[in-house]
Amino acid sequence: MDAESSAIAATTQNPSAQKKEEFEGTVGSLELIFMHASHRSSIQIRKSRQPSSRRFSAAALLRSNARCAQSVWGTLSRQSLRRLAELTETYRLSVNAGHLQFLDGRWYITHSGLLSVAQRNRCAGIRTIVEKQLCDPGIKRWVFKATVYKSGSKNAFVGYGDADPSNTSFLVRGAEMRVAETRAVNRALRKAYGIGLCSVEELGSYSAPLKPPPDMPHPNGHTGTNGSSTGQPRLRDQLCLLIRQHNLDPTLVKAYATDFCDTATLKNASRDRVEAFITQLATAAKKDRDTLLCKLNSYAHPKEANP
Repeated sequence: MDAESSAIAATTQNPSAQKKEEFEGTVGSLELIFMHASHRSSIQIRKSRQPSSRRFSAAALLRSNARCAQSVWGTLSRQSLRRLAELTETYRLSVNAGHLQFLDGRWYITHSGLLSVAQRNRCAGIRTIVEKQLCDPGIKRWVFKATVYKSGSKNAFVGYGDADPSNTSFLVRGAEMRVAETRAVNRALRKAYGIGLCSVEELGSYSAPLKPPPDMPHPNGHTGTNGSSTGQPRLRDQLCLLIRQHNLDPTLVKAYATDFCDTATLKNASRDRVEAFITQLATAAKKDRDTLLCKLNSYAHPKEANP
């Protein structure tokens, strides 16, 4: 009785151990659900019955995915874990291999995850071409058409992808052509293999790595990155979203931002100043867009130096 009460007291005093135990119990229950579903389907459809070793390897993949997801994105809800179990069972995706991303409480498949599904299903080929009539190299706007050919099927699956500075992150600036091609291939692959899960590369402003780098101090005493390491959208991405929503010129907005923040470059600005600028820009775009455009146009020509 004393040992039992001491164990309960130890669990109460250590919340992290209690959370870990709850997480392991959730993963274990998901494994049982997964294995039970596999066993039930094998009874109903005898011709497609698979060896028990495959069911156990799938359970091991689910356990690996759940633990890797917890180490990267923190404790997940039961609903998120259950969705992860469904994706593991259906597509055999690996979190550790970079096949999935978890953003704002939603799962997204990656380009590598789609290629893994295509390879497993013995995809016959992928063809991409540039839609020249829709492209404008002067403003770095590119549109691609991708066609996926499935093995043993006469049907072709087509997807389109576009990219320009207004719907891509600052981190991929100059690589809009490659981003457009990747988006086109992703859409075609999702159509070909019936994947309703959106790919992370199709998101307009996604650029966050799995583990954000630590903030680097600058001489002004502020950190160099105005992004967020809590899984929330980065300030730069919020700015890109405003530019795309209100059809603003990215170059003029950047010039306005650096002038507003009183810095040589936007990345050297403090987070508070960037947040204030985004708030002001969003308000001006909604209330009086014409006045905002006049303000932005004032940055189109360099200011003359005073004699």
